[in-house]
Amino acid sequence: MDYEKLLRDAGALLNGHFLLTSGLHSGQYIEKFRILENPKLLKPFIEKMDDLIPDVNWVVGPTLGGAIIAFELARVRGVKSAYSERTDNGRVIRRGFDIKEGDTIIIADDILTTGGSIRDTQDSIKKGRILGAVIMIDRSVESMDVDFPVYSVLRYPIENYDPSDCPLCKEGIPITRRGG
Repeated sequence: MDYEKLLRDAGALLNGHFLLTSGLHSGQYIEKFRILENPKLLKPFIEKMDDLIPDVNWVVGPTLGGAIIAFELARVRGVKSAYSERTDNGRVIRRGFDIKEGDTIIIADDILTTGGSIRDTQDSIKKGRILGAVIMIDRSVESMDVDFPVYSVLRYPIENYDPSDCPLCKEGIPITRRGG
């Protein structure tokens, strides 16, 4: 499966000047919702994610895109799904999701840039054992520092810039914020 072509054909690969959720700037953006809005386009990503990960009891994803992926991957696996939602005090798992001490968990997310959502989701999981994380698209340029394996369907590195040293800002290219 040519996942990069799938993204291009869906109009998910954008060029410009973007403010990322991490606060970094980038000249490229992957609009994950062009995939997440269409179950037929998401299906090959979920199937590959299913092939990459070990057996687990739970699939947990950060809101919003990761929660969609976690649910769909859990549905395919026949296991439970939960999501970690953002609050003023960091991410938390609430709403009665009952992850127990002996349960095994995979964290599922859409796009990996800095790893912040994965680390925050890890911190929100108070019981059970995390066996790894699985990502739809890894756009990071540096490896993420976690104590479990991180699997990805597509590795698509994209350069990010600190706002204080962004060449796109220096060129006066207007910035766009997409997503949330």
